[in-house]
Amino acid sequence: MQLQINNRFSSELPADSNETNATRQVLNACFSYVTPRVPSNPKLVHVTSEVAEQIGISNEETQSEDFLNIFSGKKILPNSKPYSMNYAGHQFGNWAGQLGDGRAIILAEVAHNSSVYSLQLKGAGSTPYSRKADGLAVLRSSIREHLCSEAMHHLGVPTTRSLSLILTGDQVLRDVMYDGHPDYEKGAIVCRVAPGFIRFGNFELFAAQNDVKTLKQLADFTIKYHFPEITSNEKDRYIQFFKLVADKTRNMIVHWQRVGFVHGVMNTDNMSILGLTIDYGPYGWLEDYNPNWTPNTTDRNHRRYRFGNQPDIALWNLFQLANGLYPLVEEAAPFEAILEEFQLLYQNDYTHMMRKKLGFTLVSKDDHKMITELEELLQLSETDMTIFFRELGRVQKDHSAGCAIATIDDAFYKPEEIKKEILKKWERWFKKYIFRLNEEDHSDDHRKQEMDSVNPKYVLRNYMAQLAIDAANKEDYSIIAELHEMLKKPYDEQIMFEKWYAKRPDWARDKIGSSMLSCSS
Repeated sequence: MQLQINNRFSSELPADSNETNATRQVLNACFSYVTPRVPSNPKLVHVTSEVAEQIGISNEETQSEDFLNIFSGKKILPNSKPYSMNYAGHQFGNWAGQLGDGRAIILAEVAHNSSVYSLQLKGAGSTPYSRKADGLAVLRSSIREHLCSEAMHHLGVPTTRSLSLILTGDQVLRDVMYDGHPDYEKGAIVCRVAPGFIRFGNFELFAAQNDVKTLKQLADFTIKYHFPEITSNEKDRYIQFFKLVADKTRNMIVHWQRVGFVHGVMNTDNMSILGLTIDYGPYGWLEDYNPNWTPNTTDRNHRRYRFGNQPDIALWNLFQLANGLYPLVEEAAPFEAILEEFQLLYQNDYTHMMRKKLGFTLVSKDDHKMITELEELLQLSETDMTIFFRELGRVQKDHSAGCAIATIDDAFYKPEEIKKEILKKWERWFKKYIFRLNEEDHSDDHRKQEMDSVNPKYVLRNYMAQLAIDAANKEDYSIIAELHEMLKKPYDEQIMFEKWYAKRPDWARDKIGSSMLSCSS
């Protein structure tokens, strides 16, 4: 297995002079060299062949002992020197200081077909940034990350990818619900792949340390390799950089809202500078349409990272990034203008996205009101978001309001609740909706095709991931493979996977791992 190593991050940016894995505060350095922990008995559970091909590894090579050893941390790639990145961040709205890659180790950057990718192991042991943790990961969280990374990619959501899922053969002690009942679980490692893993928190760190020299080095490096369209050499380059990051972040959030994804831990250290969904912890998809839902048990009281609050949190995080970049510009007004513009642009993008979900190609002044009314209606009774929008595409121009309601009936968790006042409200909305459809030029069939291209049929619901986890704990990895295959085509009908097109079962409503989750991994 020959990979073309191109370690530009570690060769062009300042390194920590201490090369041990000992926990410490790291100053004036973008990263620290580390040595992955050697697993006792690694075993390959699953590999994403298209990601392997993307970085220059053949299908045959993914089944080799060399592949297993390298992507479990047992063997180091030739001409490489693994490292973990140094960054800070705001966690749940509070400044947390230095954080860094506590359980992530970048094996190398590799070049293939004119692109460069960072290969990062998650769960390969402690780093200087592990604080009091062990730097390891368990099978359940690794399965969730492996499946979700690929699910998001095929949904068209900007994301990191997952190359492989490997068991380490070691046991890891974890307190799943932070309730004082720890237990041993199977250890595992995921190899994450992305053009880069630079976060908002990388810039926050050096601004907080008043290390403007390293801050500038990092910003210039990021612009050079990830935003080459910026050509200015003046301070304006950093404003342009911030604007592009804001645009990419806004695009990512619109996609999250489109498919009903809730990240769960939108700390600034979990925000990619490239607008990629990163760090899959206690994430989830909306089952019933509930803007106040969060999958994170740590966030259950304040619900800071609830579904409906994700756009505002993105803006708040961008404000923190602006503070991090301020020392390079020393003017607040340009940043403030971009932040103010973010809200208006987001609302325009969101409305445009919702028009597509509703099957509208023409623009009407009443669209915003119709969207708002629908969002309120969806909350009157438990209504499955994914199924509702997928079935909405079957409503036709000649339907009555009653027929339209019957069309989306399967989306209701308790159809018997759709009566009296709730039924009247649905009837009024569908009358307006059908009238609006009749203003469109396209046929019902054409509109359904367009709606099906933005309203997925299959998403990785938490209960589905939990079924894969439960089976994997018994050494049955067939559900992982099945879900991985199905989620490659989330917008297709895929009749062979029809059993997964269903509302959350009652047993999953309150089951650990199938409803809310903790950050424990």
